[in-house]
Amino acid sequence: MRNKAGGRESVPAHREAVMDYLRRARRPDWVELVKLVVVTAHETDAGRRHEDVAAAALRAGCRAIQLRDKDMSDRAFVEMARLIQVRCIEAGALFFVNDRVQVAAALDCEVHLGFNDMSVGLARKVLGPVAIIGYSPESLTEAREAVGDGADYLGVGPVFETSTKADAGPAIGLEGLARICDDGLAPVIAVGGIDVSNAGLVAGAGATGIATVSAVSRAGDMEAAAAALLEAFREGERAT
Repeated sequence: MRNKAGGRESVPAHREAVMDYLRRARRPDWVELVKLVVVTAHETDAGRRHEDVAAAALRAGCRAIQLRDKDMSDRAFVEMARLIQVRCIEAGALFFVNDRVQVAAALDCEVHLGFNDMSVGLARKVLGPVAIIGYSPESLTEAREAVGDGADYLGVGPVFETSTKADAGPAIGLEGLARICDDGLAPVIAVGGIDVSNAGLVAGAGATGIATVSAVSRAGDMEAAAAALLEAFREGERAT
């Protein structure tokens, strides 16, 4: 975050590790960190908050967390983002915010965008060359345009039927996923209905990683669920 004079503002709640992160160049190993991206959720009925989901996933070895909340005010979202960002930095994990480019700019973190969000090209101008920008395309043509405009990876799905995202559209299946992976545009993070029973198949289709919400946030043991997902995906990679 920059002050009016152009210098970095201190963030008292963060540790020195955070300041090191803010002075970072892009991590060269970032692709290895997105084998499992856990998207947080506020599960009211289960008494789970965004930070609870993130903490469990990080303990399990997940090294990419995405904060997603369509209803939270910007102020509340920033406060939550700061909290989770610190935990991610301390764990050596990437931290993404969903949709909110202005928050990503303020916190110097990564961002994931969709069709209705700020364009990838404009987001790249705002965030600069270091930030990792993900994009969820709705077609192969759109995927090519997004990568050309500066997207680093593609969030592709839903691979399987899912009830987590109401506007997710029809499932594309493993064949649809493989077509985009085979195009070789950018690393592909598969999303939608992915669990331990099919994570290995997704790896076999060529995905770089998987993203999940409810498979972790609604699991009886979130830490165990995240660890099992990560291992299932890695087993699929090894088999491939």
